[in-house]
Amino acid sequence: MPAPRVLFVKLSSLGDVIHHLPAVTDLARARPDAHIAWAVEEAYAGLVRLHPSVVDAIPVGLRALRRAPLSGAAWRRFRAARRALRRAPWDFVVDTQGLLKSAYIASVAHGPSFGQDRASARERLAARCYDVRIRVPRDLHAVERNRRLVAGVFGYPLESAVDYGLVAPAAPPAWAPAGPYVVLLHAASHAAKRWAEDRWIELGRTLAQEGHAIVLPGGTDAERASAARLAQAIPGALAAPAMDLVEAAALLGHASGVVGVDTGLTHLAVALRVPTVGIYCATNPALTGLHGGADAVNVGGAGAPPTVEAVLQAIGTRARVE
Repeated sequence: MPAPRVLFVKLSSLGDVIHHLPAVTDLARARPDAHIAWAVEEAYAGLVRLHPSVVDAIPVGLRALRRAPLSGAAWRRFRAARRALRRAPWDFVVDTQGLLKSAYIASVAHGPSFGQDRASARERLAARCYDVRIRVPRDLHAVERNRRLVAGVFGYPLESAVDYGLVAPAAPPAWAPAGPYVVLLHAASHAAKRWAEDRWIELGRTLAQEGHAIVLPGGTDAERASAARLAQAIPGALAAPAMDLVEAAALLGHASGVVGVDTGLTHLAVALRVPTVGIYCATNPALTGLHGGADAVNVGGAGAPPTVEAVLQAIGTRARVE
């Protein structure tokens, strides 16, 4: 029997992409002969390639088209993605996102499509686009929903622990501290998810007094300005320069520990098996919190930001933050 050609469709956002990684690992273990490709937003293609079982990452620039619908370059890249999706038939096209946009990308590919049924999909109309629809409980964590869907498609039992499968780059960025360091992920796209700056400063000063080097990344100009303010208030702290996701993976993958709000990079730290504390202020960690890492813990919850003391207590249980 020839090796099955499998196309996963999980386009964005960063946290959603990371939450799909364990399903890739599960399939690679159950069907080690499978040729696994992944259609993903352009910004995340490099990160997806860090999973050793992903043979091909197909960058799909829907976001670029939305930002600049008249851009000739964006349309050329999108047409190239369409050609890659149609280049050869797929044995399985599995959309684990359950949105109309991901269902459309799945429909572009040549092959039978699989996805969540109407009761399970995030956008119910998306279910009408699949050839095979599978029910997945909505009250499971996002990681387990992805795993359950893919296991249902291929018919294997879920018996192993969560394994994101990522392999971190071999070394941290050249600008990172020479010794052990802790990364504080203070930035979030939604204001409600952010932790107060004075709490970050208190946390950072306490860790610095205990001998930890502190690194503060930021994805946008505004976030890097915030990181610079925090770094000025925390002795010896470093505001990180702009970096892509692969460089971020290198930074996080070699950290002694990570503390972060509900943002994709915090989930990336867990995927890289780094001791991580997740700070939750506006969302329910039972559904989208840090998941599957032996050295990961969630504190706080929707409408209940944790105290600095609670975060420090959680950090105290992380073995590598020493």
